[in-house]
Amino acid sequence: MSQGSDSLHKPAKRSAPWAYLRRYTDRETLAQNRILRPIAHRFLSPELWRFTRRNVPRGVALGLFAGFVIPIGQIFLALILAFTVRANVPIASGVTLVTNPLTLPFWLWAANRVGHRVLTIAPETGAALMEHDGLMSLSGIFEAAGATVLGFLIFTVLFPPLGYFISKGVWRLAMGRRRKTRLKRGALARLSAQSEAAKESGPE
Repeated sequence: MSQGSDSLHKPAKRSAPWAYLRRYTDRETLAQNRILRPIAHRFLSPELWRFTRRNVPRGVALGLFAGFVIPIGQIFLALILAFTVRANVPIASGVTLVTNPLTLPFWLWAANRVGHRVLTIAPETGAALMEHDGLMSLSGIFEAAGATVLGFLIFTVLFPPLGYFISKGVWRLAMGRRRKTRLKRGALARLSAQSEAAKESGPE
């Protein structure tokens, strides 16, 4: 068989983001992780992998909390906490990727800006303090780091409850729309059955 035909039968490689996401949201993959193996029996409980109106919003809130409180290694924290609050494991671990190597520079910048705003210090002032005669100012470094840490603490307090209520509202809207669709289909099925029955019972 030609090389061209062989390439047609090769499975397509997953893109890096999807492979990374699957790595930390797939049940079998997490069970084989050597670091998580001692507690695997806890977060592999089937009820933590079901999507319900209670554990999905909990998973979103928990994932956001873990993602901002520890921007590096946040998935392990989310998995450890998931079985304590009965949150959805794949949702919790997936949402933590809001802070990943690609988005972390943005969140560092945003946290620094928010921290400076709360401390009523202009970001330009902080940047100026970091340079003194061409050298890095130690006080400027501590100020910038403190503002960034404060910004992440604010994100940690703000985003989890916000994500919880937004996901809860989205879940209700989705379930309401699904229920309306089911009722509509049921009504159409009854009308169709009544029409067929009327035709069969009509005069010959």
